[in-house]
Amino acid sequence: MRAGSLPASSPWLRGQDVVVLGLPRGGVPVAYQVAAALRAPLDVIIVRKLGVPEQPELGMGAIGEDGVRVLNPRVIRHAGVPADALAAVEESERAVLAGRARLLRGDRVAEDLRGRTAVIVDDGIATGSTAKAACQVARARGASRVVLAVPVAPADLIEPLRRVADDVVCVRNLRWLWAIGQWYADFTPTSDDEVRELLAGAARRVSAEAPAAAQHGGGLPGRDEEVVVGAGDLNLAGHLTLPSDANGLVLFAHGSGSSRHSPRNRYVALILNQVGLGTLLFDLLTSDEAASRANVFDIELLAERLAGVSAWAHDQPWARDLNVGWFGASTGAAAALWAAGEPHARVAAIVSRGGRPDLAGARLPAVKAPTLLIVGGLDTQVLALNRGAQSQLRCPNELVVVPGATHLFEEPGTLTAAARHAREWFTAHLRHGAYAGRPPA
Repeated sequence: MRAGSLPASSPWLRGQDVVVLGLPRGGVPVAYQVAAALRAPLDVIIVRKLGVPEQPELGMGAIGEDGVRVLNPRVIRHAGVPADALAAVEESERAVLAGRARLLRGDRVAEDLRGRTAVIVDDGIATGSTAKAACQVARARGASRVVLAVPVAPADLIEPLRRVADDVVCVRNLRWLWAIGQWYADFTPTSDDEVRELLAGAARRVSAEAPAAAQHGGGLPGRDEEVVVGAGDLNLAGHLTLPSDANGLVLFAHGSGSSRHSPRNRYVALILNQVGLGTLLFDLLTSDEAASRANVFDIELLAERLAGVSAWAHDQPWARDLNVGWFGASTGAAAALWAAGEPHARVAAIVSRGGRPDLAGARLPAVKAPTLLIVGGLDTQVLALNRGAQSQLRCPNELVVVPGATHLFEEPGTLTAAARHAREWFTAHLRHGAYAGRPPA
């Protein structure tokens, strides 16, 4: 099948953390065009229906990669399917699924959907069962938002599909749809070889676009490298990402003994990089220091390190004209607020995610930098501590509660929500901050 360009019906997706997923095989040529329009990576989403043993056409669930299984308890109960029969069907279908994934992707690794927007694309919808299963599988794999996009579908299926997808984009929704192929000039079946070729071509496009986007300030890093940062007489390991024409720099103060490799902070850093903010993730403690749990809660020590690294960054040629913000998690947030309470603290904005601002104690009223406190709605004890700490702040401040989130923001979509709040705060206060890398008067 050869598909023409699908209109970019949802331009609001461009520039977001999007993965386009084609349903093989026919949906992949259409998905290729959508991915190119959105400048997003392309992958396939492979689902297998779990059919009732004596009625395989009747679906009792579906499976996807990463061990995902979505069941329909009502069908299982009414059909009287025992657990061992369900397990046997799943084992058989999972073997088929794994084989299809290896055949289509080859050596490429599946795109990680956690915290990202999944745009699921097919060549059209007839009954909607496969599309529905794909949306459920993408959600179960951690996608924070699911968009279903097709060129053509029956109008009466659009609303039911909105129950499993956050958005449904359909170029033509028809009262009567006799056959999907009637809407294509060429509906020749897509082969496995064509799918592999399109996936490889999309991967080459993404690699080629990255340097060009960086040169034009497109939110991709102009510098992305391991660095050695100075904190007084001590050298610490760090990772610097600096987009071209960066409009601010955010230093990450990790908490609870985590390092610059923290996957949560790296994800937040990526979200900030996409809007042109530079990020510096570094180890607050040396490996020997981190071995002692007491150092993890030595807020004064951590604050001293953060202030030292911040001073080092201000002295670098690439950061002298940038406003600097601090992002802290857990005890790292306490360290950020402790350091910000110094009379000549060089910070323009602070964000705390799941932080312990209460550990900054008497320093809180002295903080001048605008401060955002982000806490999970289910993290009740830390939420209470943040509310108490907020009452002591005299600087511009806000407390944002992310519904459904626990302390580590592990629930689907919650870390993305926290990252977006941080992005908005830093964008507002670093681009127009008062300090511009200099101590306040």
